[in-house]
Amino acid sequence: MLSVPCAIGIDIGGTKSAVALYETGSWKLIKREKFPTHAQRGFPAVLEDTLRLSEEWMTDGVVAIGLGIPGLVKQPEGVIQTLPNIPGGEGYKLLDMCSERFDLPVTVENDSNCFALAEARKGAGKGDDVVIGITMGTGVGGGIVIDGKIFRGSQGFAAEIGHMLLVPGSPPFETNNKRGEVEQFLSGSALRKRCPEAADPNEFLEGTSCASIHPAIIRECAWLCTNLTHLLNPSSIIFGGSMGKALQAFLPSIEEEMRQWVLTGTPLPRLALSQIAGASTMGAAMLAWDASQK
Repeated sequence: MLSVPCAIGIDIGGTKSAVALYETGSWKLIKREKFPTHAQRGFPAVLEDTLRLSEEWMTDGVVAIGLGIPGLVKQPEGVIQTLPNIPGGEGYKLLDMCSERFDLPVTVENDSNCFALAEARKGAGKGDDVVIGITMGTGVGGGIVIDGKIFRGSQGFAAEIGHMLLVPGSPPFETNNKRGEVEQFLSGSALRKRCPEAADPNEFLEGTSCASIHPAIIRECAWLCTNLTHLLNPSSIIFGGSMGKALQAFLPSIEEEMRQWVLTGTPLPRLALSQIAGASTMGAAMLAWDASQK
């Protein structure tokens, strides 16, 4: 039996998933396990991997379980609305199923909202009143945290930053989808199309093999951050995910570019990288703990 109350956080990603166990209050990590998602098997199979591991970790000290998924979650029902990178999840009554299985307080949330919450409370945005989190991995996600709480919008679909239009009608590669949304420019999937000569995803933003697209990436990130600045006047914008973390060397240039686009006198948010390993699992566990205290 665990000596203090604990919560489990689950992060189901398009490429990788993770389950983590935390002490509540201190949010000390007790253990965490990561594994490939193998999304082609479909959402029910992917979900079962995480739930089975959670059951193995279950003790009397676990008081709540939170799940983060890479898609739209209709709130408060906890029903998956869309799940772009894992087939078979649309319409899945995830909250009901997990609540019945575990007989504990369960929360279901977009994974980028979970990321933003953890960074706002314990990470790079700690102490800031308005925090925007941007996750750049297989896709691009976002979360907004105001005064320590997730801003979800009227149905839970706010902060879908990846689907904001960046250059409408003109994505940076040939495709039938002409939306020109952020995800078509700055996701790992998009960067692979923009720089097919890269032998490894790390090369998209590091080294010289993709250097020709780096000025465009700086400009596009600045456009995105400028729009978010004028919309929400955030204290900080925090980047995470495999691609987001690789932006470290670009942050000063993105800030400099932003100064060309924001209205004169507009204060810029602080641009930062994620400070928490496994922020999405921590944020999911935090949400579950919050729910258990109501």
